[in-house]
Amino acid sequence: MTNYEERLWEDRYWSSADGLKLHYRDYLPASADGAQVLDEARPVVLCLHGLSRNARDFDGLAPHLAHRGWHVLCPDLRGRGESDYAKEASSYGPVQYVADILDLIRHEGLQKVVVIGTSLGGLLAMGLVQEIPERIAGAVINDVGPWLEPAGMERIREYLGQGRSYPTWVHAARGIEDAHDGSHPDQPLDFWIRMAKRLMTLSSSGRVVFDYDMKIAEPVLDIDLADQPDLWPSWEAMAGRPLLVVRGELSDVLSLKTLAQMLERVPGAEALTLAHVGHAPTLDEPEALAAIEALLARTL
Repeated sequence: MTNYEERLWEDRYWSSADGLKLHYRDYLPASADGAQVLDEARPVVLCLHGLSRNARDFDGLAPHLAHRGWHVLCPDLRGRGESDYAKEASSYGPVQYVADILDLIRHEGLQKVVVIGTSLGGLLAMGLVQEIPERIAGAVINDVGPWLEPAGMERIREYLGQGRSYPTWVHAARGIEDAHDGSHPDQPLDFWIRMAKRLMTLSSSGRVVFDYDMKIAEPVLDIDLADQPDLWPSWEAMAGRPLLVVRGELSDVLSLKTLAQMLERVPGAEALTLAHVGHAPTLDEPEALAAIEALLARTL
């Protein structure tokens, strides 16, 4: 990361209704010389990460968009990254996450947002449009849909909340690769080191550990995958605005069948399938960056 990119974002905080201090990265749009070029007419891009991830999930995408004049906010959901951990595991669920993001939107005074949501973040985008439809200018839904494939969710539940630690970043990278090489096959070591540094952090003992509260796993383990809630109305509520659904060709969470139904139920929604990628695309892929830029241009 260049010095310019390091200067591009600032750490900021907001408070949840139940008193947690929650963190977000604020990427202000800037020109090549670092001067801010905030355009109030543009919607703000709100990047929502996946289940066990954090604001660093968008380390590639957020600077890319800020360089092109977009104001980007990347929050850490409660229990992740630099946000406070909840006292009760029961608050680690989509309803509370949406409430927290609504508090952030009010805190920032945002009138129009484009939501880019990876996995869980995509589900939260659907929740937000139910609450504030007039403020959602568009959305990118990354490798998730109204129906979650049970096989993929079982795979996620197998590693979620395990609390593993590693002595070095290389060891951590190899551990991440062992768990996720099916989603990102044939990637070199530096890819997995970058992934580890997005997902993990150094503990006070110097060990590399996952950067989330292990209790986030508890509500996920209680989900009956055979009896999922009906999220199709939430997806259909997204209609009438620019929409992009990104799917990894190898995804075991968003099936081709579900993607086809999403496009049928919301005419005008666009899809991008990324070859040789599973759950979930990083959105650093050149094709993904180009498609996201094209969607953002349609919101102006």
